[in-house]
Amino acid sequence: MTSPRAFATHEVFNQPPALENYNLYTSDRALTETVEREGGGAARDGLAAFGAKIGTAEVIDLGRQANTYLPVLKSFDRFGHRIDRVEFHPSYHQLMALSVAQGLHGSPWDHLKDGSAPKPGAVVARLAGTYMMTQIEAGHGCPITMTNAAVPALLFQPDLAREWVPRILSREYDERFVPAKEKKGITFGMGMTEKQGGTDVRANTTTAEPVGKGGPGGEYRITGHKWFFSAPMCDAFLVLAQAPGGISCFLMPRFTPDGEENSIRIQRLKEKVGNRSNASSEVEFQAASGWLIGEEGRGVRNIIEMATYTRLDCAVASAGMMRQAVAQAVHHCSYRTVFQKKLIDQPLMANVLADLALETEAATVLSFRVARSFDHAHTDEAEAAYRRIMTPVAKYWVCKRAPNLAYEAMECLGGNGYVEEGIAGRIYREMPVNAIWEGSGNVMCLDVLRALVREPQALEVVFAEFESARGENRAYDGALDALKDAFSDPASLEARSRQIVEVMAKLAAGALILKHSPAYVSSAYCATRLGRDWGDLYGTLPAEADQRAILERATPAY
Repeated sequence: MTSPRAFATHEVFNQPPALENYNLYTSDRALTETVEREGGGAARDGLAAFGAKIGTAEVIDLGRQANTYLPVLKSFDRFGHRIDRVEFHPSYHQLMALSVAQGLHGSPWDHLKDGSAPKPGAVVARLAGTYMMTQIEAGHGCPITMTNAAVPALLFQPDLAREWVPRILSREYDERFVPAKEKKGITFGMGMTEKQGGTDVRANTTTAEPVGKGGPGGEYRITGHKWFFSAPMCDAFLVLAQAPGGISCFLMPRFTPDGEENSIRIQRLKEKVGNRSNASSEVEFQAASGWLIGEEGRGVRNIIEMATYTRLDCAVASAGMMRQAVAQAVHHCSYRTVFQKKLIDQPLMANVLADLALETEAATVLSFRVARSFDHAHTDEAEAAYRRIMTPVAKYWVCKRAPNLAYEAMECLGGNGYVEEGIAGRIYREMPVNAIWEGSGNVMCLDVLRALVREPQALEVVFAEFESARGENRAYDGALDALKDAFSDPASLEARSRQIVEVMAKLAAGALILKHSPAYVSSAYCATRLGRDWGDLYGTLPAEADQRAILERATPAY
């Protein structure tokens, strides 16, 4: 018989090894430096351990599985009873358990257990874990993010907070579909948008009728629909509905206090471009029970507190996915040989990769500077002002830059990047959601302007930080002067707000890079993002940029 070897036509060579079994924290110089600078250094050992754990081949493959075997809606059981359940692949639950154990769902609120002061750097430390976990799998991060962000909204209603917040702060993930009081730990979702309103939540038609006299903490019956209702298997949700006193915020549990399933009817799961492991749904409430948070008519204010936190998560998660996209590209090009050279040694490819690395470092430092303001806003009014202005700025710019970066990084991998076996395609599909969710680009720009109208002194705080880097780079100084000139014409601010917010983001990142990053990073960044020595696409760094040093800084180390 002819041996199989006789039919072998080729051997596999000139392919990179898989990027796995590495530490996502210690291998990322920009991240580790940023976390130390922004106040999260006390968590370094825990973050390093988490980075090693989720960088294993086994955990990385959980992300693939969760996006291959998608959630399935089970509206009825086999006997015809309505059950409204979503089934997830075990990999999804394993990822959720890892994130909950790390405290990504609420660790900054641990001080509420005993009434102590918030732990220094807690927000930065949590988001460093989020930044890494998003690189493994982003979809399950939706309920993780919403659970963390639900806490400040719940605090508007102390009696509800006393009941629900301790359940949130558990580090045990409990996937069972049972009443919250029977579970080891819980998660939260939210329901705001409707078909006819979208961003304009004041146009919502869902109604809430009080049971008895109603009022703060009181029970209501909620009837209506929600066009996007993410993570419908969470244990409770914050929803908006029209009460007699106006648009209001309610806590709606999956089970009523007597242990009956609440009247939440899942109509369908959304077929989305990305974020596919997360079961976003469309639902109807059929006189579902909900409890009022705060006063009637204050719903937007209350739930906006939740949105403020989720917007920061959007920026950090986008920066994390940018990091993974660039890490994959740099790793691939470090091993792949084309025309007798490693791809990373080809001048044009080196230019592209270095340009992508600069963009990612800028997104990282900007996002975590905003995270630091969350850690200090409760005691420092300047930091609170910075948070109000720069959260929508960072959310706008980082999330807008991410999709094109993901595409360019995918192209660096060639055909290997365009097939589903790898992670590049999943990252690319995932990127747009953070720009759309929790306020699209125009909403973010208008939020910046509204905040400045309400608190004009906040702009002085932001400019003071920008001014702290003046004199370090001529292009930076010119961009700062131009931004100040733009604010001298109030009549044109709204029409030009995208341009203005873009420059604010670039200057904020530039100030940090000038003060803290190596000179080879800051000079290239300012020449391109704030000067005129740059093209419309990545890969147009000026000739004097030290691309080799930038790439060495960005290369993930085993």
